[in-house]
Amino acid sequence: MAVPAAAPPTVVDVEAVGTAFRVTLADGSVRQGAELVGAVLVLDVDGTIMRVRIASIIEESRDKTATVLLHDFRIEDTDESLCSAAPDGTKLGFPLAGLTAPDGRLVESERGTFELICTSGAQGKCVRLGYHPWRIASDGWPMRNRYNACVHLLRADYCGDSRGWTRDGTLVDLWDDLGIQTLDAGGDPAFSFEAGWRSDGAVCVARSRIPEVITIEQLKAYCPRLALMPSCDEASARSAGALLFNRSR
Repeated sequence: MAVPAAAPPTVVDVEAVGTAFRVTLADGSVRQGAELVGAVLVLDVDGTIMRVRIASIIEESRDKTATVLLHDFRIEDTDESLCSAAPDGTKLGFPLAGLTAPDGRLVESERGTFELICTSGAQGKCVRLGYHPWRIASDGWPMRNRYNACVHLLRADYCGDSRGWTRDGTLVDLWDDLGIQTLDAGGDPAFSFEAGWRSDGAVCVARSRIPEVITIEQLKAYCPRLALMPSCDEASARSAGALLFNRSR
């Protein structure tokens, strides 16, 4: 007599831990990280159901903590990559717990809420740079603050309202006081100080990144708080609460 195969255990919980998925099954077992290669995510994207398969998972080779996992997300119907290409050519991503607020900041949300982040965007780049929003920084403050500052920085989102004033492919040199990223002392001499950044945008701006996009005068008219500091350099930005700093050409 044929014996019917046992049904696979039901998924009862899915959450993002760092850049990995953690899945709890009805039998109490847990699968996480690289164990989930081949799993299919059923997502509701603006009312449309999309099935996304995890084709592979690799470690981020540049990550000093060896905790960042990069996922090859594939749309199951077409086998096309969910993510566009990052500057290094990879089309990868990862889950990140929390929710992106209208102003572009990653904020805490209810347990089990996460977003799929692609490495081609500012959010993915900032995690790969070492600003891990799930960690506590060495100074005792949530790393999420520096992560959000990094996202604003890369987007040239000076006012912290999710409006960026840069162009794709524009190079910047960024650093912080924790040594996660350091100033490129031998970098391009054409680079000069641009701005200091915190989780709500720039604290001060010495010059706009791309004057053809917005001039410093236009920027200060658009965001009046940036006109309150008569000058901006690393020291004045730090005294105003900046967590990250950057130079650009």
